[in-house]
Amino acid sequence: MADSVLEQIAALKDEDWAIREEAASMLASFRDARAVVPLVALLSDPDRAVRDAAIAALTAIGEASVLPVSTCLKNGDLTVQELAASILATIADSRVLGPLIEALKSQDWVVRMQAAKALGRIGDACAVPALIPLLQDKVKAVRVDVTSALALIGQAAIPSLLEALKHDEWIVRLHAVEALGQMQSPDAVEPLLYVLFNDRDAAVREDAARALGEIKDPRAVEFLLTAMNEVGVRPLAVEALGKIGDRRAVPALIGIVTGFNKPAHSRPIDGCGDRWDEEMLAMGAAVKALGQIRDEAAIPTLTTALQNTVVRAEAAAALAAFGSKVIPFLLEVLRKERDDNILYHVKETLTQVGWRPNRI
Repeated sequence: MADSVLEQIAALKDEDWAIREEAASMLASFRDARAVVPLVALLSDPDRAVRDAAIAALTAIGEASVLPVSTCLKNGDLTVQELAASILATIADSRVLGPLIEALKSQDWVVRMQAAKALGRIGDACAVPALIPLLQDKVKAVRVDVTSALALIGQAAIPSLLEALKHDEWIVRLHAVEALGQMQSPDAVEPLLYVLFNDRDAAVREDAARALGEIKDPRAVEFLLTAMNEVGVRPLAVEALGKIGDRRAVPALIGIVTGFNKPAHSRPIDGCGDRWDEEMLAMGAAVKALGQIRDEAAIPTLTTALQNTVVRAEAAAALAAFGSKVIPFLLEVLRKERDDNILYHVKETLTQVGWRPNRI
């Protein structure tokens, strides 16, 4: 009886690229370890479709592919290195921890990026010292994936990330803040609060507010309420308060929506041909935050906010989060309002919360 796996392995050497591609695709379905070495050879095939099929097959075979593929990380062809790193990023096997850490030094940014992804998925603390320096990689995509990798490694990465908050380079501090936010560790709250008020770079302070929202620790509420007074940080602090969901923030958020707490100066933002300022962003964030917190005391304010074209859609979405409790307020608007756009949002929200005409 013919061995289908061996037949397809032989076809990998055919002169016709379409046959090579089809053979690789067939081997992906067989998932036979005997095909690994011949498929690895196809990573340097001149045809992209063949290379893609080989990647898919090696990934499908999985564990048996890991060690042979890892040898390609030292291949003289940078394209082969990239393809090998992408396979290992998907399989993420701890047996190749060493080669992946070494790959972080590659001159090819794609290899560095894929190696970081793999190390994050493996989650071994041994990778942390090698990942930290790449927080200042010249390529943003690498920095982003290194940040995510450190967050995935978790608790073991926290000491190094906290130390990185003191780094001279602002970009390192920024990505350390982002990683701590993604990690959502309560241990990061106090260091991030220090950054929020003391870092010398505005972008880092703004990111600290965002990270505190991701962590959702109520200890940050009073500090974020104070941070709302800083230009730039204000919209992000408001957004963070909504994610934390603590009712202590409601009066201040209502003040933003009504304009009561409007700062004397607001940073202008140019976009879409209209003149916007930061306070409009803060107002939209406050409306959304009130919908997240769902304190019924905010319903009248959100209903009135339907009159404001800047936050009308956000106000309607926030009201919908309260469910049937908003029906009496919206029916009152429905009876009195003549503006078609406002009526559209009111009717849409009523429908979302389960109200139907002529039904009690």
